[in-house]
Amino acid sequence: MSTADFLHEATARGFVFQCTDTEGLESALKSGVVSGYIGFDCTADSLHVGSMVSLMLLRLMQRHGHRPMPLIGGGTTKIGDPSFREEARQLLTDEQIAINKAGIRRNIEKLMTFGDGPTDAIMPDNAEWLDKLSYIQLLREVGVHFSVNRMLGFDSVKSRLEREQGLTFLEFNYSILQSYDFRELNRRYGVTLQMGGSDQWGNIVSGIDLVRRTDSKQVYGLTTPLIATASGAKMGKTAKGAVWLSADKCPVFDYWQFWRNTEDGDVGRFLKLFTDIPLSEIARLEALGGAEINEAKKILATAATTLMHGREAAEAAAEAARQTFETGESADDLPKVAIAAGELVDGGIAAFRLFALAGLATSNAEGRRLIRGGGARVNDTTVKDEGLVVSEADLRAGVKVSAGRKHHRLVQIG
Repeated sequence: MSTADFLHEATARGFVFQCTDTEGLESALKSGVVSGYIGFDCTADSLHVGSMVSLMLLRLMQRHGHRPMPLIGGGTTKIGDPSFREEARQLLTDEQIAINKAGIRRNIEKLMTFGDGPTDAIMPDNAEWLDKLSYIQLLREVGVHFSVNRMLGFDSVKSRLEREQGLTFLEFNYSILQSYDFRELNRRYGVTLQMGGSDQWGNIVSGIDLVRRTDSKQVYGLTTPLIATASGAKMGKTAKGAVWLSADKCPVFDYWQFWRNTEDGDVGRFLKLFTDIPLSEIARLEALGGAEINEAKKILATAATTLMHGREAAEAAAEAARQTFETGESADDLPKVAIAAGELVDGGIAAFRLFALAGLATSNAEGRRLIRGGGARVNDTTVKDEGLVVSEADLRAGVKVSAGRKHHRLVQIG
């Protein structure tokens, strides 16, 4: 692939929302290797599907011969990004941040090639420089270049100021630190492109302005659209919460099933954004209609799951889904849940309690409601009696429990 084709393919796949200087960036991309970065704060010990647009854009950069730089926000996590949040993030301890950093690194390392070559990815941590900053030094060297009037005009800031919760001074500094990151990455690694979601536009432009004012260098910014499903739901959110990238937070079967359940109107768009499948093949798949669209969804699910969990795990999840939904068999590759023998009462356990322990209901009461609503099944048989008890013998052999058509677990005594 040509280095000059990165922006063209990124646009064709739907990654590009805004660019500060399209002609200038195209010229830089044609001239040689461009280093571009996206920041990831350490607010949890795993990223979720909502981060995949950014990760896939960095991956696409590398595929076109440029150097991707996922920046770990070990320093900015201590502040918290206020962009379009209803309230301030809970401040994390250094120990929590360290745990979260390790988990996020494991996610990112699966999607890019790291090393010492000119196009190999590197993953710096902004704590390396932000933790060493002197407050007075920051005010004098950087703060003088920021207009409070302009910062108050950022949509992300205005939306918070309009709420009762308001915006803390701590969070107000986030934009300054993100701008400082861009300048530091430019000085240390020659980074000339910052990317991020469209909610980061104001912060990105501020960083470009800081580099221009202090170092007289030309750098660029590019944002991706915020992704919603065809029905308007937030991407990466389900009724059960976020779809995490780490298998210990979201079993591979559930991850595969999330992509398999893509709405018909999103199949082509998601194939472009979340897989490496060539655009010509995607054009064929998104033209499918009727029952054939389900085959395109399976291709999407397996391709997306392969990127994060490997081909073998993806194909095992696909086969588990086939057995579960198409043949009615119990599949060994279903997400497994071990329950303690101490949960048993008189040689068994109530079905409503079993659904709660399996994570298919949030409480015993919800387990009862699931049964009353006809959505609970044990070994593919609908549970009609709230008082049903699943025996210890069955649990030792393994019991398949299902909530609705899409959520399944294999429960055993651990």
